[in-house]
Amino acid sequence: MADRGRFVDGVLLAVGTLTALRVPPPSAVDRSRAGVAASVAPVAILPLALLVGATGWAAGELELNPWAVGFALVGLLALGSRALHLDGLSDVADALTSGHARDRALTVMKDSSAGPAGAAALVLTLGIQSASMGHLLTVPHGAWLVAAVVCASRAALPLCCARRVRAAREDGLGVGFAQSVPPLAAVAVWVAVAATVSVVADRAGLDWWIGAIAVGAGLVTAAVVLWRCVSRLGGITGDVFGAAIELALAAMLLAATAA
Repeated sequence: MADRGRFVDGVLLAVGTLTALRVPPPSAVDRSRAGVAASVAPVAILPLALLVGATGWAAGELELNPWAVGFALVGLLALGSRALHLDGLSDVADALTSGHARDRALTVMKDSSAGPAGAAALVLTLGIQSASMGHLLTVPHGAWLVAAVVCASRAALPLCCARRVRAAREDGLGVGFAQSVPPLAAVAVWVAVAATVSVVADRAGLDWWIGAIAVGAGLVTAAVVLWRCVSRLGGITGDVFGAAIELALAAMLLAATAA
């Protein structure tokens, strides 16, 4: 019963953190529950991903401009996640390009305003996401492939929360989630999302390996973001989670356009 309660709390924590859906608060929040939340992140985002897929499918049935719909889907994702990940991407970009020492760079990251680097990162990342979504919507059943990739991109979270990856500072979201996911669990999540996206790609009439390549591109991108933040900032923060997720999503969507 205790393990079941911890799992339920972890799911509630994941849904409440990663989406704008209103769910009951977990009965407690600790490192083990944070580990569960990070591990189930691709599933926790499923309601929002299905909404994105259904919207893309409906737009295709109505023969709307797929490129304009791609922009709308990106906006829907931002709205459904309270733009939390986009804020993280902007803050991380500003911190990494600030040229300051670690402590000062972390201070820059906490500043809520977006600097030139943060603004540029948002424009480029959202542009890649929306254009790639627009392209995939021209493929039969491509809207559901987009939905699957949205879920898969959240696998960046267990990667960032894997053991031996420390928190960059002593406060904030990163502290509670840092080192909460066993490495094998993080690997299992990525294998699961790769298999899922490959199956969806196959069902969409594409080569199954398109899904595997897309997830692989996201994994490499998230790993590079994580490595850079750890080497530059000394660890992870909640903003790093957002940056890894958004950049992984952009990489996955772009790679999927190889179809």
